[in-house]
Amino acid sequence: MKFICNTKELNVACNNVLRAVSAKVTIPTIEGILIECGSDTLSLTGYDFEFGINTILKAEVVDAGAIIINAKILCDILRKLSDELITIETNGTAVSIISGAAQYNITGIDADDYPELPSVNGGQNIELNQKLLHSMITQTVFAVADNESSRPMCTGLKFDITSNEITLVGVDGFRLAIRKEPVSYNGEDLTFIVPKKTIKEVIKLMNPESDENIRINIGRRHIIFEVENYSVISRLLEGEFLDYRTAIPETISTTVLINTNDAVNCIERTLPVIENNQKNPIRCLFENDQLRVSTVSSLGRVIDYTHANTQGDRVEIGFNSKYMIDAFNAADTDEVRIELAGPVSPVKIMPIEGNSFIFLVLPMRLKNEN
Repeated sequence: MKFICNTKELNVACNNVLRAVSAKVTIPTIEGILIECGSDTLSLTGYDFEFGINTILKAEVVDAGAIIINAKILCDILRKLSDELITIETNGTAVSIISGAAQYNITGIDADDYPELPSVNGGQNIELNQKLLHSMITQTVFAVADNESSRPMCTGLKFDITSNEITLVGVDGFRLAIRKEPVSYNGEDLTFIVPKKTIKEVIKLMNPESDENIRINIGRRHIIFEVENYSVISRLLEGEFLDYRTAIPETISTTVLINTNDAVNCIERTLPVIENNQKNPIRCLFENDQLRVSTVSSLGRVIDYTHANTQGDRVEIGFNSKYMIDAFNAADTDEVRIELAGPVSPVKIMPIEGNSFIFLVLPMRLKNEN
């Protein structure tokens, strides 16, 4: 195998594919990037048995072929090169990398040893606007659990696609994020759960300002996202997702309209005296067109206020400050509507009009500040 291509383009592609290379399983084959040459294209693949990334580059191919090269070594080499072009040539498993005056000779692995990526045959296809999907994922993935300590299904982002509407749902047992948007779709209803790790890698490849569509192919056990010139394949989580609709309070006693940035800044001013091992507790009092935020710890005490248009009952309620900040930061509106049903019910954060997003945060039990 021998090919010549742009060094910078290869560097960017390898570092993107590197995200799918195994960092935990010490199997030399999946610690590498599979490089395959066609007539005038170069294919790069990383795969860790849970999800994989593949991309295609233009290249001047002298001899077609394939090889596995250790991903870390290859990316480290590419990062140091300054010449515009790079030539990679193999003889058996011996690999020669030449760029400018620099020449490396390393050992690769036979491409036949690389595991076969799962295929999605007979799946359902849907195309979604890249800018819209990026926004929806960003507004929900923060609420997806990081580990399986609670429920394995909570470690994935749930997609519900029905006639002309898409809903994304993230939940970790302490908070819930729901985002809805109309879409042009008239196929059969789709419901699937994508692991958080996969979703976070997909949005890194997406352009949040692009109006280009991305294509999604959904199979029974696997899913493929086609973003620009990248394909991301992942297993789907199997099992019963939390019935999140029953967690949304149906009745409210207090409604608050508040500036989103003012709410974030007010809560953030309590952080210097919060002890990390105390789960970031804050006390919020909604009363008389005002939000009063306070906290007490061995480090000290802080009280702060901000304006809030409050209607209904006075409510004093405790929260994890990080969860509230995450929810406010995920809102894409200057102002939000907060709905409360008392000191022991979840708080609901929504846009002023409509319900394109709903964020729920469970309250914390308050202790007497004295």
